[in-house]
Amino acid sequence: MSRKYFGTDGIRGRVGEGPISADFMLRLGNAYGHALRASVKSAGDWRKPVVIIGKDTRISNYMFEAALEAGLVAAGVDVELMGPMPTPAVSHMTRSLRADGGIVISASHNPHHDNGIKFFSAEGEKLDDATELAIEAALEHPFRTVPSEQLGKAVRTRDAIGRYVEACKNSVSRQFDLQGMRIVVDCANGATYQVGPIVLRELGARVEAIGVEPNGLNINDGVGSTHPELLAARVRETGADLGIAFDGDGDRVLFVDGQGEIVDGDGLIYVLANDWKKSGRLRGPVVGTLMTNYGLEKAFGQSGIEFVRAKVGDRYVHQALVEGKGILGGEASGHLLCLDRTSTGDGIVSALQVLEVLGRTGRSLRQALEGLTMVPQKTINVRLANGARPTEADSVKAALAEAQAAVSGRGRAFLRPSGTEPVVRVTVEADDDVLMQNTLEKLADAVRSAA
Repeated sequence: MSRKYFGTDGIRGRVGEGPISADFMLRLGNAYGHALRASVKSAGDWRKPVVIIGKDTRISNYMFEAALEAGLVAAGVDVELMGPMPTPAVSHMTRSLRADGGIVISASHNPHHDNGIKFFSAEGEKLDDATELAIEAALEHPFRTVPSEQLGKAVRTRDAIGRYVEACKNSVSRQFDLQGMRIVVDCANGATYQVGPIVLRELGARVEAIGVEPNGLNINDGVGSTHPELLAARVRETGADLGIAFDGDGDRVLFVDGQGEIVDGDGLIYVLANDWKKSGRLRGPVVGTLMTNYGLEKAFGQSGIEFVRAKVGDRYVHQALVEGKGILGGEASGHLLCLDRTSTGDGIVSALQVLEVLGRTGRSLRQALEGLTMVPQKTINVRLANGARPTEADSVKAALAEAQAAVSGRGRAFLRPSGTEPVVRVTVEADDDVLMQNTLEKLADAVRSAA
């Protein structure tokens, strides 16, 4: 069955449109609550389920938090409200408090006029397709309120920040500290604005924090991992050792080295994988996605590190890691998964893993990246007419085969229909910029002709 509301990462859209509206959130909370009650009862447990709700700093979250809370309480579910906290903090607290599920209200790296909903299982993992379909099926029922004596209650989670700070610090060894290190941290005016600087300071770093003045409208606005230029400039201006940028909900992280050069998720995975292989910590394959730079795959091949690709989206990286019994994977965007430390992508925990490698080896970030050469990569989005499926056209299949032959052994060429808008993403990467550009334009022209 196809999903009506859920995309690759929960439900997302523009505030006030379609499912991103208060009335839908009320129904969604109610449907989820009844689905949880049915699940708990089927296991022979008649207690009220408990759900954790966290959010980022968007102004619309006041509205959506209240709507979800009302829907859940009406379904007979107890609710714990965390307030503004990173997405991975909700995952952690769902497990730690032994709740039955977790909800995050966030559109991640998107601007304030977008919003979305992500769900976590009792294990703190993103829901599988079957569970999402069950929630969608429950949405087909009318809004239902349980008898008054069965209604749920809502309370504020006690010391959510303190609990999560300790969880982050416990992801690294007790001997690790950041004494003497100067770090600029950019919290994107988002969910990490409180906890991110606290963690780094409690580990001994001298921290300058930017993007820590959320007003409901400025999340990801020229700051954070989607706009690391400000952080890079600040690192150069202050002479800091490095910079760390999170996105609006705190599940992505990018670094900036001491020279102000941006290091994306592919570079950070390289640093971790090489060190973990030497120390014996690395298990199973390292998992990237279709968009992972060919240069990283080539570097891993040279160092004997097994590497596999999953579909785009951290949920698919997680799935491939579990299937391959791996612990490290992620995306260039900064979604990193360190599954021997946490059950989901966690920007703060991932940053600490990188900092621990640098501290233990005494190397700078630039030195830790030696041996990795990224190849030029570029994507063109080709907009589609209604109903057009150019990737199925023989002319496009022939053009793709020709493009792949042109960059064979030097890069990759591929097409990726978008799951959220009517476009096909045409991507080519190669170790020669001219070869990459020429191949890209020829392939994109073939797609346009069939679109």
